[in-house]
Amino acid sequence: MDKALSYLSLARKGGLAELGEEPVGAAARAGKAYLILVAGDASDHTWRRAKSFAAGTDQQCLRLSASKDEMGQAVGRTSLAIAAVTDPRLALALARTLEPAEGVSEALKVLTAAGEKAKKRQAEARAHRRNRRMGKK
Repeated sequence: MDKALSYLSLARKGGLAELGEEPVGAAARAGKAYLILVAGDASDHTWRRAKSFAAGTDQQCLRLSASKDEMGQAVGRTSLAIAAVTDPRLALALARTLEPAEGVSEALKVLTAAGEKAKKRQAEARAHRRNRRMGKK
């Protein structure tokens, strides 16, 4: 669990995470949240809200075994019940650190596909920049 919280901290420092219910909801509605994380001791209402944010999309929602205080401490707050990772590769790396539980294997499949798609887009953008600069040969 420490490794997953380290990835969450890294995402926050890199500007690739949304913290709290309102920012997570906004990111999910915009389709930018790849992985929504809920603390293990968060209320059932928070869990239902997180599931509703991800409903009907490829966004994954997982419940961590970490408490709100542990999640908060990882990102520099006193407590944190819900967070979203907005980078597909970082979301995949975080999900891989979690112990196999309900929903983790399906989340890994979806996040792997999203990571491959992002990798392909980056390679195409790099080739496009090179072609514009050097001319296509």
